[in-house]
Amino acid sequence: MMMNKWLLTSWLVAPLAVVGGLWMTVDRDAARKSRHAMATLAGGMEVAGVTGGGATNGAAGKAAEGQPKMVRPESLEQGFVVVVKDLSGLANKESPIYFASSHNGWDPGHKPSRLEARSDLRWQLVFAKPTIDAPISFKFTRGNWDTTEVDENMGDVQNRSLPLVDASKLAPGEKPIIEFVIPKWQDQRPSAAARPDLNPYFRIEGKPYIKRLQIGGGGVAALRDVLVCLPPGYDAPENASRSYPVLYMQDGQNLFLEMPGTKGSWKADEALMDLVAKGQIEPLIIVGIPHLGKARATEYLPVAMLEGVEPKGAQYTSWIVEDVMPRVERAFRIKSGPENTAIGGASLGAVIALHVASERPDRFGKVLLESMPLVNQADVLMKHFEGRKSFPPVIYFAIGGKELGGDEKNAEKNKLYAKSAEAFRSMAVAKVGGAANMNVQAIVDNEGTHDEAAWARRFPGALRMLFVKPAGSK
Repeated sequence: MMMNKWLLTSWLVAPLAVVGGLWMTVDRDAARKSRHAMATLAGGMEVAGVTGGGATNGAAGKAAEGQPKMVRPESLEQGFVVVVKDLSGLANKESPIYFASSHNGWDPGHKPSRLEARSDLRWQLVFAKPTIDAPISFKFTRGNWDTTEVDENMGDVQNRSLPLVDASKLAPGEKPIIEFVIPKWQDQRPSAAARPDLNPYFRIEGKPYIKRLQIGGGGVAALRDVLVCLPPGYDAPENASRSYPVLYMQDGQNLFLEMPGTKGSWKADEALMDLVAKGQIEPLIIVGIPHLGKARATEYLPVAMLEGVEPKGAQYTSWIVEDVMPRVERAFRIKSGPENTAIGGASLGAVIALHVASERPDRFGKVLLESMPLVNQADVLMKHFEGRKSFPPVIYFAIGGKELGGDEKNAEKNKLYAKSAEAFRSMAVAKVGGAANMNVQAIVDNEGTHDEAAWARRFPGALRMLFVKPAGSK
């Protein structure tokens, strides 16, 4: 999933605050006539009125007279302007530049975050002050994660942050202008042409046990290919009347396949085959439900957390129960009952998985939650789940000790994410049956980061916990 992106406000704290308020087009002449000359900074960035680097810590205290007063642009009442120079020249009216960030759910094609073309061959976006005071982590795209920015050597770039600005050099109401340079885009990589997944009907080579189901539906749902991974022996004659438990996973395009230019996959099919062969779990069916890209945050949010992103978790819940599950159950031999049905996901995918399970305990008895961003502004998600009447009785929760990366500047926030595991476990145990309940696991992977590599490493343990092979079964 693309969400190895400093997810949520830092991915949603670590997520969520949105570039808020009014989105407007700045007067081009006024922008060019800004009384502050552009000062080129390291990292391909130019900033008007900036004398420091790209740190994003809080605003400095009152500066001594004549001394710089360095503040975060996000804290300025008047807002700020982001300007981008595209060295490749690929950005155009049909393929404009977008500002995908922790403030808009990392939506790579968020319409309010689309930059406008200027006559000087640059692109710009004017921000009002965000309504939530949280640093913005971001990348530039041309509408989707297949066209995200890369460096001059075609390598991945780290999530960007805004540099501090010298507020003492700004006139009353003046917006600082911050310019970034984009050398190249991901679709310029030679491997871009080798992305079969860009065609929804591409063949899945070498994995005959993965089947496709086209499923439509109402609400935010749209026709999409759901990938179904069948366990070893499913088609064997001796198993013709056997039915299987099922795990429904979000962000399904990342479960089984690793495409060129992506961050990897969960290797979920490999884990399933290996654990079944070793007799460590009972055979099960894994259903990968792909997200809709631009609508991912809308689908996966059960409560309002991002400005400009309408939460449609309720509609998504209905779609899962009323469209996806019946379609899967008609096509494959599925064991009925919540004790045989699990749902899971990572990051926002974990958020919607727990919401669906707590909303429909009659259908789901187990959840798999990876890197769920509970440390967000005002504890919105914790409060949401604390208000749920019930949780499924079997819960696997895991989070990395380095969710935001190994940089020392993220150390304190990483600690908060790690602590969220125990807070969540206490809440979950209280809902599912007391302190002695052994069906709730909350794991902190000290070296784990927010990406598919960490989720793939922990996935076998999650399957062993959720689908342990019953004693005496074949």
